[in-house]
Amino acid sequence: MKTILTGIRSNSVLTLGNYLGALLPMVRLANKHSKDSNINIFVPDLHSIISDVDGDLRSNIIRTIKYYLAAGLEINENVHIYRQSYVPAHSELCWILNCVATMGETSRMIQYKEKSKGQESCNVGIFDYPILMAADILLYDATYVPIGEDQFQHIELTRNLAMRFNHKFGEIFTVPAKTSDQIAFMGVNEGIRIRDLLNPEKKMSKSTKAENSKIMLDDEPAKAAKKIMSATTDSLAKVKFDMFNQPGISNLLQIESLVTGVPLQDVISAWAGETRYGDLKKKVAESVSGMLTVFQEKLAAISDEQVYELLEQGEKYANKVANVKLLEAQKAFHLR
Repeated sequence: MKTILTGIRSNSVLTLGNYLGALLPMVRLANKHSKDSNINIFVPDLHSIISDVDGDLRSNIIRTIKYYLAAGLEINENVHIYRQSYVPAHSELCWILNCVATMGETSRMIQYKEKSKGQESCNVGIFDYPILMAADILLYDATYVPIGEDQFQHIELTRNLAMRFNHKFGEIFTVPAKTSDQIAFMGVNEGIRIRDLLNPEKKMSKSTKAENSKIMLDDEPAKAAKKIMSATTDSLAKVKFDMFNQPGISNLLQIESLVTGVPLQDVISAWAGETRYGDLKKKVAESVSGMLTVFQEKLAAISDEQVYELLEQGEKYANKVANVKLLEAQKAFHLR
């Protein structure tokens, strides 16, 4: 069976952007493919510690897994949930891949440039985490890695490392599908990127200081609705999906589509010709408020014990599979 793999950092409460852009699409893909594919959903806790951890990381990890379940993830024998740090092979393969990667290609990673910009220094983890991400993927022969568009460059790096390794040592790693195929598999025309409500030129981020720029999954529904009503739009007086010229309006249309499950083109068609931005904001605010109400009720019904049971099962599976692949890489380097 092919393997589909994904993970979301657990530093803090997720934003609506994290939920709509990454978590919910993965849940839908998992439910669609779990009968004939391995679905690996891991919590990248090692990635989480490259920046300041907001609150208790262990509690955040449990909450993130509950997010998946509250979003409707269906559990069967092919769905595996595990913590990255509980599978030591991730760290060891990362080091081996460090000895295959070059400083040049890693320093070209856009996220590294953005996170290190304006700083006198940054920790090595920020520089190296795309290599750890490659290890996360290659250990399980993952073909598809549903991610946001800001991670596409890291998929291409993973592909390059896998091909370089295989060229030198033989067919050890499965090369993940190229970016265009990843996008096609996710069923979207491009990576989903929910925008900042106040500055739609940027993506919605939990690290942004302005509270009204983001909707958090633990926001009271009424509070979230108010944030939507105060979202930045434009002065064109025309509801049109155009991320370049009308990013604020386009962002609202995209949120409405993802929250309601109505295809984006149908939402766009329904609002074609409309000029009253307030009406659109009101509809999106109602949709987001309703979604959060239902989601938070489901979240509250999931116990910690349920999560730990899933982790125990998933980590047993993950260690078994990852250790086999790690041994192949170790033998290639004459370490075993």
